[in-house]
Amino acid sequence: MQNCPTDMLDLLCPMHALLDASGRMIHVGPTLQKLRPDAPLVGRRFLELVELLRPRDLHDVADLWQAAGIKLRLRLRDQPRTSLSGVLWPQPGGGAVVNLSFGISIVEAVRDYPLSNADFAPTDLAVEMLFLVEAKSAAMEALRQMSLRFHGARIVAEEQAMTDPATGLRNRRALDYILGQLIEGEQDFSLMHVDLDHFKQVNDRHGHAAGDAVLKQVARAMIAETREVDTVARVGGDEFVLLFHRLCDRDRLSDIARRLIARIEQPVAHDDILCRVSASVGITLSTAYHPPRAEQMLADADSALYAAKRGGRAQHRFHRPAGNGAGAVAVVHDLGPDGSRPG
Repeated sequence: MQNCPTDMLDLLCPMHALLDASGRMIHVGPTLQKLRPDAPLVGRRFLELVELLRPRDLHDVADLWQAAGIKLRLRLRDQPRTSLSGVLWPQPGGGAVVNLSFGISIVEAVRDYPLSNADFAPTDLAVEMLFLVEAKSAAMEALRQMSLRFHGARIVAEEQAMTDPATGLRNRRALDYILGQLIEGEQDFSLMHVDLDHFKQVNDRHGHAAGDAVLKQVARAMIAETREVDTVARVGGDEFVLLFHRLCDRDRLSDIARRLIARIEQPVAHDDILCRVSASVGITLSTAYHPPRAEQMLADADSALYAAKRGGRAQHRFHRPAGNGAGAVAVVHDLGPDGSRPG
């Protein structure tokens, strides 16, 4: 090694350092110098550049010379504090040569330094390892992007499966799920069943496009009268169910029903014609059941709805079980359009 030309060392061991007997660097490989381009390394003491990590009992140049042929673990003292592997071999005439490599720090080294293929020995497998790391990173990123696309597509598909395409409201499937969650979570809520009056006449006289325009206007009216936490679902051609989370106040629900009916009664313009519909509403409260059951509540709201239709339409009715049991006899309490109960 003593007689090996430095240019050959630079090619075969581009991260080597030639040390004199005092541990001062008298020549360094081009890649080692590249790690500290603004600080010439020749003339500096080797142990000022690196700290010895393993073996642990190495502290000075004398200890370093005793570790000839042993694998060393080192770390650059200043930033970036790159970890290195190395081996030292003493020169017959004094001094030593230390050959260094990045080892498992190769990925961080490529990130921190402007390294290229020329910075590694021709037989060094680091370049091939870097290629494998890059290939793995590219494959992982491709898988991540694919997973994101699949996840997004699944969310879109699930949303579509829960959405009524004509109005953008929730559909019956979504209603059943949310209703089940409310009951399972023992949350108080009210259920409002809305059926459009005279909607069939609009379809028959003016066509389905006019009917679709009415449905969209009705959907907007329902969204306007509900909160973000509430649920509005279209469950049939001209039937809707509204779930009011944690709202069982009859006066407030009566106000909502009256405002909703008034909004729905506003004429809908379509192709120079005015389409007019109204709505009948049936309401039931989860607090009237012990425990509430989805099928029973839907049936009772439907019963109250048809009581409203029999009473003249364009009005709302409340349904309330007569007793506390699930099989109690249902009694419909009719309320007039002004919210008063007839004597």
